[in-house]
Amino acid sequence: MEFNLPLAAGLVVLLIALGTGGLVGGGMMALETTLMMVVPSMIAFAAVVFFIGMKHGEFRASGA
Repeated sequence: MEFNLPLAAGLVVLLIALGTGGLVGGGMMALETTLMMVVPSMIAFAAVVFFIGMKHGEFRASGA
């Protein structure tokens, strides 16, 4: 399976949606807390990790 940017970004969005659904469905905290504090931090972390992973993949593919 070959990954391209839209597929990889879609998988990241799917993971965030699944995590959010689990938190909301689990009733661990109020919905407002989840949506205002947890989801934005999940998105920020996913963006940083996605960028680092992409750069690492480019480095590995270059053979350096």
